[in-house]
Amino acid sequence: CRYTRPMGGEAAEGDLGGDGRLLGHDPFGLPVTLRAGRFGPYVQLGEAVGEEKPKRSSIPKGMALDDITLARALDLLALPRVVGSHPEDGAPVEAGIGRFGPYVKHGKVYANLKDAEEVLILGMNRAMEILAQKAARGPGRATPAPLRVLGPHPAGGEVSVMEGRYGPYLKWDSVNATLPKGTAVEAVTMDEAVALLAAKAPAKKKAPAKKAPAKVPAKAKLPAKAMAAVGEEEATASAAPAPNAKAKVAPRKAAADGAALVRKPAARKTPAKAAE
Repeated sequence: CRYTRPMGGEAAEGDLGGDGRLLGHDPFGLPVTLRAGRFGPYVQLGEAVGEEKPKRSSIPKGMALDDITLARALDLLALPRVVGSHPEDGAPVEAGIGRFGPYVKHGKVYANLKDAEEVLILGMNRAMEILAQKAARGPGRATPAPLRVLGPHPAGGEVSVMEGRYGPYLKWDSVNATLPKGTAVEAVTMDEAVALLAAKAPAKKKAPAKKAPAKVPAKAKLPAKAMAAVGEEEATASAAPAPNAKAKVAPRKAAADGAALVRKPAARKTPAKAAE
């Protein structure tokens, strides 16, 4: 069995039953009940008729079920309610309960309410204060206030002591430095902060040294006679035909030249026979 129910004051949620607990009837005679649903407790006006679902309103966290009376249930069922008109553009400012809990709304701007009771008693002045705080924080998560502001850094910018997940730390520009354990926030001096931040600041990369161009070896000086000989060889080489240019020789002439190079053995002279 995976059924669970909260302990303490919320234990009454498990005792509501399938049809909930009857709180009373509205001015039109419809029953108002307190029920437990999949996503938590809620109040319901009337019963389902065919495909038409009755009006419901979630009970925000922090609001005890024992405090849900008929009057409070009717106030929850009346949400969202119009708190007033915005002084700048005249658009309505509303308070209600949404997916993320109680909120106050102006146009497309939503601001969460930390106290669940405020959704029912919120006035225009309080609503404007909450909306102004939301506008000052801007979109996204709010930036926490510093624990202490030490003052300007010698290189420019402000040095502050912030509260972190692992204890207080120093913040300067984009550099963060954790305070040593046992260091009181009130006892940190600017000199100590500058030293800690300097140890955490990223070191500047040095530009690679430029390589000197390779030296071309100087030509060795030769004696005058050797230089003259080199000049004659270069002139002869330029006048001579290219080494790959081969003279075309007729096949017959080449064969004759080859045959001329071969010496035929001389014929032996036979001695003349003596005359008979």
